[in-house]
Amino acid sequence: MTRPQRTYCMSRIQGKNTKPEMAVRSYLHGQGFRFRLHRTDLPGKPDLVLPRYRLVIFVHGCFWHRHRGCFYATSPATRKEFWRNKLEGNVSRDYRQQKELIELGWRVLVIWECGIRHAHEALNGVPALITGNDVFNEWPGSPPRQRKT
Repeated sequence: MTRPQRTYCMSRIQGKNTKPEMAVRSYLHGQGFRFRLHRTDLPGKPDLVLPRYRLVIFVHGCFWHRHRGCFYATSPATRKEFWRNKLEGNVSRDYRQQKELIELGWRVLVIWECGIRHAHEALNGVPALITGNDVFNEWPGSPPRQRKT
């Protein structure tokens, strides 16, 4: 792929309203949860905010946010230093924003893309995380063991 082609492809990647985010929104709405989207007054502009539960939800892509132990969190073979800095910066920013939200009294739930790809029907475990009391949680608790074919 040429550099202009790669630039074009990368420019098409959305930061919000992604397929995984839309799947989570659809599921939660169907379960009766009501939420706000992308609140700019909160650190990190969470994908979903459930004020009733004092909870924010981030729907993270495993590649971009480096889901630990996930086979989708691969490292590009070219421009290694650029990508290492970029992706490590994403993880640092995520941690900082989550910490700020917790300090402001919000609970944080991170839903990983791989969980949605592999077990969309298992999203039924998410409502318990929403109504629970944990300050921080991730779903799924551990990444799937193999790629979905």
